[in-house]
Amino acid sequence: MIQLTRLNGTEIFINSDMIETIEKTPETVISLVNGKKLTVKEPPQDVVDRVIRFRQEITRPVIKD
Repeated sequence: MIQLTRLNGTEIFINSDMIETIEKTPETVISLVNGKKLTVKEPPQDVVDRVIRFRQEITRPVIKD
């Protein structure tokens, strides 16, 4: 899940696996695979960076002492 901000300032968490497209129109509009669209404050590249960071975190091996 990644945290984003709606245009009204409320924070939301979305499942990054559900993202189909991200477009700038001039706001950032995220289209989900279920047909829903979300408009957020973050620029498209920030959304992409958050998805990459999240996926790196969940695939990083756990090192036990």
